Amino acid sequence: MIVHGAALVLALALGGGSGEELAATTVGALRLKVPTAWQRRPNEGTTTRFAAPTGEAYFDVDVGRVQRDGGMPSSECLQKILAGLGDKGFEFTSIGGQPAAFRQYVDKDSQGKKFIQVSYVGCNGEVTWSMQFHMVQAKRDRFGPLAEKVSRSIEYQK
Repeated sequence: MIVHGAALVLALALGGGSGEELAATTVGALRLKVPTAWQRRPNEGTTTRFAAPTGEAYFDVDVGRVQRDGGMPSSECLQKILAGLGDKGFEFTSIGGQPAAFRQYVDKDSQGKKFIQVSYVGCNGEVTWSMQFHMVQAKRDRFGPLAEKVSRSIEYQK
């Protein structure tokens, strides 16, 4: 029994621990994997929302286009996005084979309940995107790994 329990703990750790089944979908010029049980809300402008059925988390995906004829180098594009957001606290990474960045912060509502927001942004020189993942802080162990999985699944469509 202990061996099986240890194997389950190891499997959850290696799988990110979210326990959410993911399925591929598209948002604008991006392809990504999202939780199958989550509700996709109609687009609000360029924003698409995916919400957990429990109401404890959601994420918004925004997809746009570079407004320069012929695009621009992807690293320059990312720097422009970060400058517009106030680039403090962002960590650089690569998502979909292109430059990206992310940051996390904690906020409180008027009753003192804490929420975590993880912001991801990226650009391939032609397509720009952002993903804002919001979760109840008490559910961080469940939704934190899921935010990472969803962000790492992002691909630019050809």
